[in-house]
Amino acid sequence: MDSATGSLSVRLRLRTGIPPHTDPNPRAHPPPIPGPISGERATEMRALLAQGAMALAVAPEANASSGGAVASPAGPLWWVSECHGVWYSLAVMLPSLAFVGFLAWQARRSFRRLSYGRSHVVVVAYYALLWAVAVLNLLWCFLQAWQCMPDRAFSWNVLSLLTKSGMLFLEVSLIAFLLQGNDANGFESLARTFVISGAVVAADVLLKAIYVFGFGVPLFIDAGQGTGGKWGLWILHKLVLTGVYGLIVFMHHSRWRDRLPAKPAYYNYVCAMLLLNGISLFGCFLVASGAGFGLWLYNLTTVCYHSLYLPLLYVTFLADFFQEEDMLLENVYYSEMKDAGFFDADWD
Repeated sequence: MDSATGSLSVRLRLRTGIPPHTDPNPRAHPPPIPGPISGERATEMRALLAQGAMALAVAPEANASSGGAVASPAGPLWWVSECHGVWYSLAVMLPSLAFVGFLAWQARRSFRRLSYGRSHVVVVAYYALLWAVAVLNLLWCFLQAWQCMPDRAFSWNVLSLLTKSGMLFLEVSLIAFLLQGNDANGFESLARTFVISGAVVAADVLLKAIYVFGFGVPLFIDAGQGTGGKWGLWILHKLVLTGVYGLIVFMHHSRWRDRLPAKPAYYNYVCAMLLLNGISLFGCFLVASGAGFGLWLYNLTTVCYHSLYLPLLYVTFLADFFQEEDMLLENVYYSEMKDAGFFDADWD
């Protein structure tokens, strides 16, 4: 910018008759007063002044782009480090991608087991719901950069609302299944929880939609601390879940223990979710109090929830079902082969 201004000054001096080099002692030798400027020369001076104004206007942008300004996203993996950073993005993306890959690898065998006549329609529905939520969660993990893009705020809010609502539906349904205790008849008892779970999730979705789209609360933007209303709602949400899981743990260590399912994996699942929601609740309290460490703690629980919850759910509730179906199918195949006479030679 200095060189452009200097060259402009020299050109003006040459046009107006003023010498380009000033005298080292201007008081002793004052510069001559220029004579009247003709119309043609005035037009040229106005053109030069216009060029100088354009140079001054362009110069700040050039300095900003070459100085400390943030450059525009570039490179094939800019979206990985755009919002939360590389490690956060990889921590949510890789486990989610691995789980969806596992479901795809097991899809053929799972469909064959579910098509077996003993499989209840509720199990089929929950497996389909697990697939849908896993795909939504994968998109949520891979599109983290939308949080920090104002033009993508609406899309990010819609995607977050659908993803978290689907995961909450699975979570509430399994809580209701556990609270039914030993009266529950396997996976078929989940059918009685569909209406209750749907009502709870519908109320949760309505409340969050009012907060996000009605009041403009950045409920799903975790890049900053946000407002007090945001953390008040999350504190209420985590407090309810922590209380429910704490109640189940209390029942396990009380005289009502026999009313809960006896499988140890269910108790381990409840303990893991109690710990996760308790830490998340503590982080929300810290953020609401103004502590920056609380946001880091809350983001840590968010990473754990979106990357590990669905695999934990599959291992706890669906893996044994598919294993049981495998044993039944093997027994059926063995009976059919035995009836067809494939093992008669062994008995001879």
